[in-house]
Order: sequence, then C-alpha cells, then structure tokens
Amino acid sequence: MNIPGWTHVRSGKVRDLYTNDKNELLLVASDRISAFDYILPTPIPHKGALLTQLSIFWFDFLKDIVPSHLLSTGTDIPSEVIGRAVIAQPLTMFGIECVARGYLTGSGWVEYQKSQTVCGIPLPAGLQDGSKLPQPIFTPATKADIGDHDENIDFERAATIVGKENAEKLRDLTLALYSKAHDYAATKGIILADTKFEFGTDSAGNILLGDEALTPDSSRFWSANDWKPGGSQPSFDKQYVRDWLLSSGWDRASTPPQLPEDVIAKTQERYTTAYELLTGERF
Repeated sequence: MNIPGWTHVRSGKVRDLYTNDKNELLLVASDRISAFDYILPTPIPHKGALLTQLSIFWFDFLKDIVPSHLLSTGTDIPSEVIGRAVIAQPLTMFGIECVARGYLTGSGWVEYQKSQTVCGIPLPAGLQDGSKLPQPIFTPATKADIGDHDENIDFERAATIVGKENAEKLRDLTLALYSKAHDYAATKGIILADTKFEFGTDSAGNILLGDEALTPDSSRFWSANDWKPGGSQPSFDKQYVRDWLLSSGWDRASTPPQLPEDVIAKTQERYTTAYELLTGERF
C-alpha cells in the first residue's frame, strides 16, 4: 500500500511497518491471520482494526506497570489506514517473545506430558489440558522468521540471548502485566489463559511495551462459564482456526487451505466478542 509521507519498511505475519522523516513508525494491522507459523490465504474482515483498538485499550490500562511505544492514535494517522494503525516510536526490540501462562495448554501441555515441565519449570503431577497452574509462569520463546517455528526456551537460554538482568526485568514485567490483565478479564467473564508480550528499549534505554497487547492473536481467551479442564476450551481467539486446520486434513508441510465462509464468520464473531466483553464497547 502506498501511504503518502510514509515509506514501507517491512511486512510481518499481520502488521505492515512504515517510517517517516521524523523517524516515527506507522504500524498497520492487516486482516491477515496466521496459524502454525503460516500466513493463511484467507483474511478475516476488520480483524486489523479490532487488534489495533484492543491493543490501544490494553496499552492504556497497563501503563502504570510499563509505558508503551505509542506516540499517537489520533487525527495524524493517515486516512488510508485510520482505525487500524498507530504511530509509535522505534524501539530496539529484545530477541525473545515474553510469554506468561496461567493455565496449561498448547505447546505447554505437549511438553508437560513428556517431562512434567514447561520451559524447564517443574509442575505438579496430575494436571490436565486446561488446568489452572499453581501460579503464573514465565515461558519465553525465540522469535522466528516468517515460515519458521518459534521455539519455547528456558529462562537460562533467554538470559543468554538478552542478558541475565534484562531477562529478569522482562520476566517480572511479563508476569505483572499478565496478572493485572488476568484479574481484569475475570471480571468480564473471560479467562486469560496465556499471552505473549514483546518489549524493546527506547533511545534512553528505557524498557517499553511494543507490538500488540492482549489481543485474540497473541492470547488465549476462554469463557469462564464454560471452562472445564480435560480438553479444548471454548475460546474467543484464533484457536478456532487452529482447530479447523487440524481437522481439515491439511498436510502441515504444504500451503494452508482457504478458510470456508463459516470459519471466517465464526472467527470474526469470536474476536468481536472478546473485544466487546473486555472493553465494554461495541465494535
């Protein structure tokens, strides 16, 4: 997309990044959706606007713990991407994804079944898929290029990537953000099972929260009323798309299939429900 006054820098799985002559960044959230490290061929209408607006909500809600990279969400956003973009300051990003888990599921459940650990952290015996953990845990991951797989790592390896002091700061920030967001979401009937944050430093060396925050793309949102450990949980996130792909007969070594219209509609419905429950506003 050509946006006057802005130069395209790169595109990720979901976001397109632009810069201007003030060294500001324009982060544009597309309607693309990814799963299993693939960009799917079928977009989810209005998803980019929803991710952007929900991230803005969370950045404001969590600013007492750590400030975000946001510079502007208002009238200086280019008209071509209004509603689905923010202007942010450039950060030097840390080379790990900062994941907090309060419940056992996904790749954590897979590891637990093999070793009763998640990212090297020992957990009690007898937990099920969907069980609440005794306390939230920090489970970092490597950042993979598009088409490659993120890899869960233990704290020691994270410390070798970003330094021990930074790893400790990122762990503490991640768990503080998760705890505040989890407790708030619980008042809205949503369980925040896990989520991913990305952090960077500004020109003065301050740690800021970047990328997105607590969206259905980066988090697992479960229905509190329907939560029952022992299997897949009713959710308001892209797990619905993952489940459909796994049941479709798709060979994960090949290009993902197009999503059917009903899967698109139900995914859009889940994302919208999460937004409206969490913000209290219509999307």
